[in-house]
Amino acid sequence: MAYLSAKQILTMINYIKISVPVTSDEQQEILLALLSEEGYDGFEETTDALNAYISEEQFDQQQLEELLQPFSLSYTKEVIAPKNWNAEWESNYEPVVVDEFVAVRAHFHQTIATVQHEIVITPKMSFGTGHHATTWQVMKLMQGIDFSNKTVFDFGCGTAVLAILAEKLGATSVLAVDNDDWCIENSLENVATNNCTKIVVQKADVPSTHQFDIILANINRHILLQYMVTMAASLNNKGYIIISGFYKDENQLLIDAATAQQLQLITASDRNNWSALLFQKIA
Repeated sequence: MAYLSAKQILTMINYIKISVPVTSDEQQEILLALLSEEGYDGFEETTDALNAYISEEQFDQQQLEELLQPFSLSYTKEVIAPKNWNAEWESNYEPVVVDEFVAVRAHFHQTIATVQHEIVITPKMSFGTGHHATTWQVMKLMQGIDFSNKTVFDFGCGTAVLAILAEKLGATSVLAVDNDDWCIENSLENVATNNCTKIVVQKADVPSTHQFDIILANINRHILLQYMVTMAASLNNKGYIIISGFYKDENQLLIDAATAQQLQLITASDRNNWSALLFQKIA
């Protein structure tokens, strides 16, 4: 899986590519989270390595070596010259279709008439466009929920694809939050492109404590576990929560945490070793 940040696509500067050999999916996920906190804003996950990208001016070799030291990991470094990321991304961007339910496409694609719902986005970031297995699965699970007249919270909205789909499915109000400025900017643009009027996009690091009928949380295992109690408390009785952003072998860990908060598992889904879980609040 590879994804570039909006910053990489919108700027023409040298980038440093760091390649770190990894021994497990969990180690890869932990490193990705740690490197994200240090300013790395593009990643490529392979079967045996994590490739991370950071602007040349932000690269701090000592900081990187200190971060990797507890894992006893080495790394290789490569300077990536400026290129037109946006043109390259658009040339390889294909629409995403979830059965006959929904399609996510860019403005330069033809209308897809074979689906019930169509979302048009500006492809500035590949993560969150629907291509990743987690986003695809969340959209698939949304098909089985009645969104009519429901209040929705999209935690970690990315490009706001899920929030947009929630409105198209009949939600009366949608709060979409992310902690990244580029995601907020792109979300606002996509909301406008799709003529949505019931979505509020906000920058936030933590989940909202307001009450919602449906919560969508496509983030990662660590954040989901950290805020499971908060999210469960914010969910109305009989409400639904879809979580994703973790590997299949981590399912039980998330199920146990959710069950402890009176969330009953309804459906489990997996795709390309990534999982998504649908729960309903039972008390």
